[in-house]
Amino acid sequence: MGHDECRHLLDELSPYLDGEVSETVCAEIEQHLSDCENCRVMVDTLRKTVYLYRNMPQPEMPEQVRERLYKKLDLTEFFLPQAS
Repeated sequence: MGHDECRHLLDELSPYLDGEVSETVCAEIEQHLSDCENCRVMVDTLRKTVYLYRNMPQPEMPEQVRERLYKKLDLTEFFLPQAS
């Protein structure tokens, strides 16, 4: 396997994992993965990482941290409750 084929895989990896590539591109990637263990390991690892990220509970941001962040980003008028 040449490195150019692996680079092509990297260019299409995110859309591939999201199911957003054509059947032709999908078949090309799957053929490459059947022949290239390094890319197969990388894709499997990324697939598991995406799964864990999407299925793990998201931590709550403490209110004081949120306020400091929004003030620093000058987003207070959009996201922080306005004083009456």
